[in-house]
Amino acid sequence: MADAPPSYLIRQFETAWKLTSYHLDGLATEECLWRPARAGLHVQQRSDATWHADWPTHEGYDIGPPSIAWLTWHICFWWSMALDHSFGSGTRAREDVPWPGNASDVRKEIDRLKTAWQAALDGIADDDLRSTDRTRWPFKDRPFGDVVAWVNVELTKNAAEIGYARFLYAVSTR
Repeated sequence: MADAPPSYLIRQFETAWKLTSYHLDGLATEECLWRPARAGLHVQQRSDATWHADWPTHEGYDIGPPSIAWLTWHICFWWSMALDHSFGSGTRAREDVPWPGNASDVRKEIDRLKTAWQAALDGIADDDLRSTDRTRWPFKDRPFGDVVAWVNVELTKNAAEIGYARFLYAVSTR
């Protein structure tokens, strides 16, 4: 336990995960592929049957709201990148992360990333959190603890966005 990250980071992650799980539970593929507006980030199926996500050219509100498919892809993207760049080869790029293609596979992939993240953090000590050695994405030259905290915030943000989109979907079909 002496090598575990500070308990407040773990508790914060557990809270973020509960929110994420709540909004992923029962999620249907139809909800994922529903578009809350004519404009907004989404996923596209290519001729090889893989799904790839739109990438924003800016972050203005006029870009429109993202679909749940895009939001779930976004979790897969940033978590894959954080894992690879902090604990792997650091060669993974956005184009290497497809959308899983359906809600069931989304849940499996996000759960896989969660399990991998937890396993990676099990070997992290306080000195590692203060060090910049593992901080290669999305930051550089900052303590690795900043990346751990960022994952917690990003997960919470994406979970809240998925929940909001699910509320919109639920009333749009009435």
